[in-house]
Amino acid sequence: MPLILGVDPGSRKAGYGLINSQFSRLEYVASGVIRIPQSLLTADAFPQRLKVIFDALTEIILQYQPQEFAIEQVFMAKSAGSALKLGQARGAAIVAAVNQDLPVAEYAARAIKQAVVGTGAADKLQVQHMVKTLLKLSRSPQEDAADALAVAICHANTQQNLIRMAGAKGFRRGRTVF
Repeated sequence: MPLILGVDPGSRKAGYGLINSQFSRLEYVASGVIRIPQSLLTADAFPQRLKVIFDALTEIILQYQPQEFAIEQVFMAKSAGSALKLGQARGAAIVAAVNQDLPVAEYAARAIKQAVVGTGAADKLQVQHMVKTLLKLSRSPQEDAADALAVAICHANTQQNLIRMAGAKGFRRGRTVF
């Protein structure tokens, strides 16, 4: 049963979520939010923020020993500057995974929402609700943690579909034949 670490990156806070996945069965392991200390929320402390993200994810990887790592791709945020900062935060997270020899998978936000909710235009509350439902949680996880768990769920579903496709005998009229 592969353990998947999903990450919803951010330069002020980053969500993480761990799930076990076997066939179509998903099992919640852990989740949370990496919060940047208030003292580092200044423009000149940005490199230290990246270090906080890197160190925290490295610690999570060492603690839980996931076999796979999935992260949300950069989308054009409010401004180009915001997108660049998000990209750098993603970079810190990806380097933490690569340093621990984890394979890295990246997914667009719309693909993640499609995999979890069924529509790429889902809002945050819908994602939280479906993560709670799919993982059979007693309450909804925090918003950023739910987003990270959604990334992990998207990765699990994608991997499962690839496995099914590998076992397929062929296609007929746009459908897979097993």
